[in-house]
Amino acid sequence: MADKIGFVGVGRMGANMARRLKDCGWPIAAVYDINAAAAQALAQELGCVAADHLKVVTALSDVIFTVVSDDRAMKRIYNGGLLSRARGKLFINCATVSPAIHVWVEKKCEARGAQSLEACMASSIPQARNGTLYLMCGGRPEVFERAKAILARLSSEGQTMRYIGPAGKAAEVKALVNMVMNINTAALAEGLGLGAALGLDLTMLREVFSQTGAASRVLQTDGEDMQNREHTCFFSAAHAAKDSGIALKLAKAQGLNLPLAAATKKQYDRLVKDGFGELDKSAIAELTFKGRGKVA
Repeated sequence: MADKIGFVGVGRMGANMARRLKDCGWPIAAVYDINAAAAQALAQELGCVAADHLKVVTALSDVIFTVVSDDRAMKRIYNGGLLSRARGKLFINCATVSPAIHVWVEKKCEARGAQSLEACMASSIPQARNGTLYLMCGGRPEVFERAKAILARLSSEGQTMRYIGPAGKAAEVKALVNMVMNINTAALAEGLGLGAALGLDLTMLREVFSQTGAASRVLQTDGEDMQNREHTCFFSAAHAAKDSGIALKLAKAQGLNLPLAAATKKQYDRLVKDGFGELDKSAIAELTFKGRGKVA
């Protein structure tokens, strides 16, 4: 019999992961979110319980996915009843949080007779829905083996899933992935912004970029959106700021100065401060294109 699955955090990513697993035949037992209306709507769609307390999710589920926003949210759920009746359960944590939080969660789970695994995601909403997430996993090897069958359904049948090492190590890799992605996004915005100021055709410029050393994955995902001022959220500016901050803290602990990452974080912090944190990270272009000066 397939493990019963629970989800804590059913925003854009968590909800689509739950839908994907349901489509693949895994029974979704319960969902929980601080946005109760979102949890209730998804529960009705999937035919499961909209839990009114974290402990209900654990009680009804064998495997619990957590897809929450940040370090504070992770501490809140694990100190707030999620580990009630946790013995024998598996907790799979997918949020981008500080590596130390994953180590802390593993210790908390093991003290309750449970297991935990970090499954950091380097993809977005469409990949969550169609099961092609890129997953970086960290934790005990035997826990990774336990989780592989479920995670394979989220990661191209396991082709885009990688075991990194002990707890916290996958989160370190994820922090670096997002740091470099954010820097690339800021650089692309500056290149297109300067091109626009010079009167160049931006469609032509993007094509040239794609065929030269300026090519990048960000060019594929964000270039046209920057040109057209289309910033529907797939990865928010607020998350970009948070994740750059995680990487900078890791660098500080190692005595490293990362000026590009620091400058990029300041740009995303500015978007958040101005009230545009929930726009896509592509909105950083609004800070660089001449004559815009204000997010559309």
